[in-house]
Amino acid sequence: MGSLKDLLEFLVSSIVDDPDKIEIEEVVNEEKTVLRLKVAQPDMGKVIGRQGKTAKALRGLLSAAAAKRGIWFSLDIVD
Repeated sequence: MGSLKDLLEFLVSSIVDDPDKIEIEEVVNEEKTVLRLKVAQPDMGKVIGRQGKTAKALRGLLSAAAAKRGIWFSLDIVD
């Protein structure tokens, strides 16, 4: 079974123009997993989407995968 990081990388690489610039940092502690996503500046709008809809959809998909694994997670999109 793949990790949340792998799932996020797959989803984001399908959206952005420059998938080589995707950086995902995964920080795991006792309470939850934090995923920090960084993409090329021109792709930032595609990842966030109009009124944050794409980011919300990404969080929804990751949330479903995390729930199946019984873990809590947080997605931070950084520039």
